[in-house]
Amino acid sequence: MYQTSEFRKGLKIEVDGKPYVIVDFLHVKPGKGGAFIRTKLKNLLTGQVIEPTFRSGEKVGKPDVEEKEMQYLYKEGDHYCFMDNSTYEQVEIPESAVGDAKGFMLENVDVQVLCYNQQPVGVVLPFFVELAVAETEPGVKGDTASGGSKPAKLETGAVIQVPLFINEGDRLKVDTRTGDYIERAK
Repeated sequence: MYQTSEFRKGLKIEVDGKPYVIVDFLHVKPGKGGAFIRTKLKNLLTGQVIEPTFRSGEKVGKPDVEEKEMQYLYKEGDHYCFMDNSTYEQVEIPESAVGDAKGFMLENVDVQVLCYNQQPVGVVLPFFVELAVAETEPGVKGDTASGGSKPAKLETGAVIQVPLFINEGDRLKVDTRTGDYIERAK
């Protein structure tokens, strides 16, 4: 069991028998009455977001959630194939469970697969990945880092906003949590 004092972003909890991850929380101490915690929770199974309020000191359950290190192998139809790095067992995960991670996964990359009651329900990528630019408008002389931005299609198919000086073939460091350009890869 977790107490509300242990809440933090990314913590996995169980509410009403369903697994959730804490997206955001705020501890509130009103002038009158007891303290409480406003939360924003995302369901690990459906992706639904709810915003419940908990009283200070209230307890919530720990879900049977496990993270397994797996390697992404390939996509087949609307399923993604992963291999467990410890047992070499292959697992197919539906595209809906992979979610936004599909835009930043290259073949043979190691990821964390979230399993709830031994069933895969999601994929957690490293915070930063390096990807090459597949398509973008060419850079023009005089473009600066502080100027505007333009769309660039990455080798995985994801489209992100990049500075004007980025060209096709450049390797970029991308934040997988937000989909933002960070810098050119070294």
